[in-house]
Amino acid sequence: MTMSYSPEIRGEIAQTAHFRLGRGDTLWASRGALVSYGPQVQWSLKVPGGLSGALRRSFAGEGVALTFIEANADDQSLVLGANQPGHITTWDLANGPVMTTRGAFLAAWGNVDINVSVAKRAGAALFGGAGLFLQRISGQGTVLVHGSGDFSQETLAKGETRLVSTGNLAAFGEGVDYDIQAVGGLRKSLFGSEGLFMTRLTGPGTVMMQTLKRTHTSGARSR
Repeated sequence: MTMSYSPEIRGEIAQTAHFRLGRGDTLWASRGALVSYGPQVQWSLKVPGGLSGALRRSFAGEGVALTFIEANADDQSLVLGANQPGHITTWDLANGPVMTTRGAFLAAWGNVDINVSVAKRAGAALFGGAGLFLQRISGQGTVLVHGSGDFSQETLAKGETRLVSTGNLAAFGEGVDYDIQAVGGLRKSLFGSEGLFMTRLTGPGTVMMQTLKRTHTSGARSR
């Protein structure tokens, strides 16, 4: 897959990604992400990697299929959005694979592999907020990540740890260890509005946090 142009990110409250596509340009997008497109832009629903990952994709909360987009002529417009208030940022896969939590993947292009990875630790899978399955994008190319509200990004050194409230984690580098930690104390657990566990992230790697906990409506991006 190729891409002639990088997108322009527009907006403040609910950002959108604006592309100018050339003939033969292709990309993957999350289902329901299409806002508008030119007359020579075609799209279809496809399962990345074939049927082998379809079941795991459904468990990951991203739907079995993604939207595959291709331009059949030069100078074609394409606008993608997440249908939720929030911001969009890019992840260059030259920096390594990225793991996205439910609803954070917006689009990817280049020679990319979009798959589903199983959380390495049972506790994180059951109580970490992102679930047992995480979407993993690797290869050579670029990924668009959507975060609800604003982004808070940190680069953790090896062994450096951050505790993140459940639902505020958007994406992280594959080298980051993802686990949980009890908040401690009955009063905190019952009345602290943070639940029983926090998500514990240990470097090395980049962590992208979203300031608003993601909500899922009954709209097109709802699974």
